[in-house]
Amino acid sequence: MIGKTFTTMLGGRELSIETGKLAKLVSGSVTVRYGDTVLLVTAQASETQSKLDFLPLTVEFEERHYAVGKIPGSFQRREGRPGEKAILSARITDRQIRPLFPKGYRHETQVIITVLSADGQNAPDVLGPIGAAAALSVSDIPWAGPTACVRVGQIDGQFVINPTTEQLTRSRMDLVVAGTREAVMMVECGAQTVSEEELVSAIEFAHREMQGVIDLIERMQAEVGREKFNFLVEQDLAHDYVPELTEKALAGGLKDALLTHSKKERGQKTKALRDSIIAGYVPDPEAEGAAELVTSLKNAYYKVEKQELRRLILEDDLRADGRNSRTVRPIWIEARPLPTAHGSAIFTRGETQVLGVTTLGTERDEILIDDLSAENSDKFLLHYNFPPYSTGEVKRMGGQSRREIGHGNLAKRAIRAVLPSFEEFPYVIRVVGEVLESNGSSSMATVCAGTLSLMDAGVPLKAPVAGVAMGLVMEGDKYRVLTDILGLEDALGDMDFKVCGSAEGVTALQMDIKVGGITPQIMREALAQAREGRLHILGKMAEVLAAPRSELSPTAPRILSMKINPELIGKVIGPGGKQVRELEAMGAQVTIEEDGTIRIFSASGEKAEAVKARIEEVTQEAKVGQEYEGTVVKIAPFGAFVNLFPGQDGMLHISQISADRIESVDEVLKVGDKLKVKIVNVDDRGKIDLIRPELEGKVAPREPRAPRGGDRGPRPPRDGDRGPRREFGERGPRPERPEGQRTETQPRSDSPRAERPATAPAPQEGGQSSDTPAAPVFPRRED
Repeated sequence: MIGKTFTTMLGGRELSIETGKLAKLVSGSVTVRYGDTVLLVTAQASETQSKLDFLPLTVEFEERHYAVGKIPGSFQRREGRPGEKAILSARITDRQIRPLFPKGYRHETQVIITVLSADGQNAPDVLGPIGAAAALSVSDIPWAGPTACVRVGQIDGQFVINPTTEQLTRSRMDLVVAGTREAVMMVECGAQTVSEEELVSAIEFAHREMQGVIDLIERMQAEVGREKFNFLVEQDLAHDYVPELTEKALAGGLKDALLTHSKKERGQKTKALRDSIIAGYVPDPEAEGAAELVTSLKNAYYKVEKQELRRLILEDDLRADGRNSRTVRPIWIEARPLPTAHGSAIFTRGETQVLGVTTLGTERDEILIDDLSAENSDKFLLHYNFPPYSTGEVKRMGGQSRREIGHGNLAKRAIRAVLPSFEEFPYVIRVVGEVLESNGSSSMATVCAGTLSLMDAGVPLKAPVAGVAMGLVMEGDKYRVLTDILGLEDALGDMDFKVCGSAEGVTALQMDIKVGGITPQIMREALAQAREGRLHILGKMAEVLAAPRSELSPTAPRILSMKINPELIGKVIGPGGKQVRELEAMGAQVTIEEDGTIRIFSASGEKAEAVKARIEEVTQEAKVGQEYEGTVVKIAPFGAFVNLFPGQDGMLHISQISADRIESVDEVLKVGDKLKVKIVNVDDRGKIDLIRPELEGKVAPREPRAPRGGDRGPRPPRDGDRGPRREFGERGPRPERPEGQRTETQPRSDSPRAERPATAPAPQEGGQSSDTPAAPVFPRRED
């Protein structure tokens, strides 16, 4: 039998992992199936050690459109670069597996997740990390797993493991948790303002439920796993210099240099101290072997700095810029710095600064999504830009990095929870976070700047939101949680924990752990401390903008919404779109939905109102009892046709024009006359009968027209009526002809023909025969 399959139950559904069947040349290969969603996950490492000084790990998440029976929408009709969702899915896997590679491992390693089948209900993003953990576990690649990953939803107050796509639309949270058997390692969450305690309970629930998956992968590794290969760790010469450099650096004033407030000045002081110490070891930089020695000494000095900073935090509660563990850096804010933008704000916290800009658009500006999801558009966009000058560096600028996409998505989830619905605020919204300075937590500054710019534009947010990045330094059982971390503290610390939310609760969360994991107790403490910092930041924001502006920004376009009878949409569009083009020529964009909802978008409020008035004219519906100032457009012997509004005429019968009898309509009315009329009847064909309002009760009402196809009653008898209809083929007796009318037959050779008069009697005076009765005269229908 080819391959071996291992199964377990997860969230009430079977999870199966098969290995040994597909992609057998790779170091580790598994197929993961959950419902009808199927992924192929491979793990491969290079045979030679890389010269890089970091772990060269790449994770790719490949979406294949055939997985959902679609042909890609690109010009070439094939998959191109990964979309935003694929990049975010790859990051979830990367953040879960990266901390568990052994220290000093430098073999280039690649994990590729390929979605082969997607059922639209079981999301592949949380199956990729499970497949990666299984593929690495059964491979010969050194890795300290296994791990597992699950999604948690909250529906009707109950936690649900791996909710379906439909269930997720009813969930208060979308929480993804990854961990080992002992601890949680990665958290990603978007929520509808939930409490910190609810989040911790959900994370604990997720960690319990993922244990079955970890058992499954351990069983796979025991039965079919390969022996891990040995790798060489380059001799760390820097380690030998650390004790001696520590003594020299502390004596030279390292503590004072590290506690310098400014990042730039701190860097200059520590660099000067480092260079002076190294110069004592390498008097001749040009000598043989000097360059290698300098590199080792620099690495050793970095370790000295890191150890001293961690000691200062743990023992003295002192941080690099002189703050204690709970203090937020100084904040200053400016609202509406850009005169023409729809909404803008600058948010500065310490040496991190972000310019937030909001732009409002129409439905035509929504983004189209071409991935494996059923969703094909999004009306809220948030873009995070991180140029190299924000850190004082020179780098090549290209497309957005995975980091930019990940940080932008976190800020987007944080703000989306407090946005009004599209029905309440029918604009497509784009927020851009321009990072101008970065020294830690620029994504959280983007949340703050983006919120302020939205309120400046007049977007009616449910509540302001802010974000703060938390850190952790842990040595054994001793630890300290840090509020509003610097870039340096992110690098030397053990956790990056970003928490966003309003005063009521959390709307987004992201956590990455660099150690083996953290306990629920540490997580509770970090969330409580984050809430304290978040409320402080919200208070500073409220000093500038406590709530959204009461009116839209003067530079923002106006959108008017209205609803018409769906049957009248054709009138608004017009033949070949003529009418709607004329409306847009008035200075507005017009969008029409199938339910009759019309939205008018214009940079000018006056133009939008003019277009709305025109649509109201075109789509008016005549109703009995309504009065109009109409215009006579046609005169007929039986009455006058009066235009009530564009495209709609009514008939004013001659008997409803005057209380006195008139012989001719044109005695009273002429084409172009304006007069007040009232609708008294609208028949099933839409024909309208009118009366002059002042004549109601003074003239006899006109009988309404008979309904189309309705019963008009028996036809009046006429002379010569043939009587009741006979069955087919039954001729019956021929009726007698009047005396004096003779007939004769002239047979035809090809077919018989009915008898007809051979000669007609001569007509009498008056135009008809004296022997033939006169045909009855029926009154002509005048209307």
